[in-house]
Amino acid sequence: MKGFLILIAATLVTARAETVFHTGPGKALLIELYTSEGCSSCPPAESWLSHLTADSRLWKEIVPVAFHVDYWDKLGWKDRFSKREYTSRQQSYSIVWGTSSVYTPGFVLNGEEWKGWFAGNALPDPVEHAAGTLDVRVANGTAKISFSGDSEQKAVDVHLAPLAMNISSEVRAGENRGRKLIHNFVALDLVTAHLNGRDGIFSGELALPASEATALAVWVTPAGSLKPLQAAGGVIR
Repeated sequence: MKGFLILIAATLVTARAETVFHTGPGKALLIELYTSEGCSSCPPAESWLSHLTADSRLWKEIVPVAFHVDYWDKLGWKDRFSKREYTSRQQSYSIVWGTSSVYTPGFVLNGEEWKGWFAGNALPDPVEHAAGTLDVRVANGTAKISFSGDSEQKAVDVHLAPLAMNISSEVRAGENRGRKLIHNFVALDLVTAHLNGRDGIFSGELALPASEATALAVWVTPAGSLKPLQAAGGVIR
């Protein structure tokens, strides 16, 4: 691993019940998977994503999130993790990319469609140029977030997804009938808020949605954009 990337190291520190995620200036990879328990081709993609739990780059250089869409729910099996807003998010990507449809499994890497998984390609190395630093402090049901980036950046949004890890479902209908599916990095909710700031320094505080999350993914985008500027995350309990 190149020396610069070592500086990315997102650290997880727990002190006085506060959990802290902090990135260096190098840009981490935000990898999104759009998936469904009703899709027979999704379990291999979810298995591939789950392998990231053993990757030394996890949370330091790679921040994964699995969004379960709802457009498979009417075809025999209701995915308990699916949300309409996740489908809308995937559709928003398709509009940005100029494509006419969405599909599962579908990967998005730092805001761009990524088909490398289908070809057996490894994730690329994180971008080495400075992307700003993201600091997340979680305590007492809230997340205090600060981002220091380009001084010309006028407005940013923060996106927070509580994640479920190592959970399973016994699927009783649909394309995966009779299968026990294992999930990791499952988005249980998605909260987006505007961060206040000036001169490239932004901060804010968000209430964490009530959930059984054991990990958290946080990323910052230009206001109104899907493309991440920086991402961080880690275990919260």
